[in-house]
Amino acid sequence: MSLERQTLKQKLSTLIQPLQKAKRGAPLTNRTLSATTCEQIESLVTAIEALNPNLSPLLYSPQLLDGNWWLNYSTAREIRALDKLPLGLKVGRIYQIINVPNQSFLNQAFVYHPLGLAKGYVKVTAKFEIAKPAGTVLPDKRINVEFLERMISIQKLMGVPTPKLDPAKVVPARSPEGRIPFLEITYLDDDLRIGRGGEGSLFVLSKVSEVTP
Repeated sequence: MSLERQTLKQKLSTLIQPLQKAKRGAPLTNRTLSATTCEQIESLVTAIEALNPNLSPLLYSPQLLDGNWWLNYSTAREIRALDKLPLGLKVGRIYQIINVPNQSFLNQAFVYHPLGLAKGYVKVTAKFEIAKPAGTVLPDKRINVEFLERMISIQKLMGVPTPKLDPAKVVPARSPEGRIPFLEITYLDDDLRIGRGGEGSLFVLSKVSEVTP
């Protein structure tokens, strides 16, 4: 790894990690952080993207996508909305677990009540296909997404395990009508992934060995 890229990644980690730890691992968003902090994150992210070691990740290094990814920061509307959940619930860690051979993934957001009244998670399953830029047959960095199912699970109520509510509800997870959700992978290495989706949304994720609430 180049020294410049390593330095930038360390600066980003040093900025994000203490703030995320204070939120029990929940992703940081531009809804709750100060404008100055968001500008610092965005500036570091842009600089890191410019040093991407895998410019065509879906062509040359798709295996790096495989595994458990912990969401550290996002400007996506659906992530920002989790900052205000009903009934006093709080969002915890959010993961994206990717299975490259099966071209599938799931998003899992853990939720909890600060007083211990409830604990559970929301899971969305999806499949993806590698998009090919117009005029070429080779993949580059965009994947198209089709959401499949949304699952709501309640694991504990008042501290008591509730296996009959795990899951409590499973419904189809429809993609937005009239458009295909997509994600462009703008940076990828062994432990960091940066992506940009529709509406200019930004996602910063780090790879972890296991999923923990």
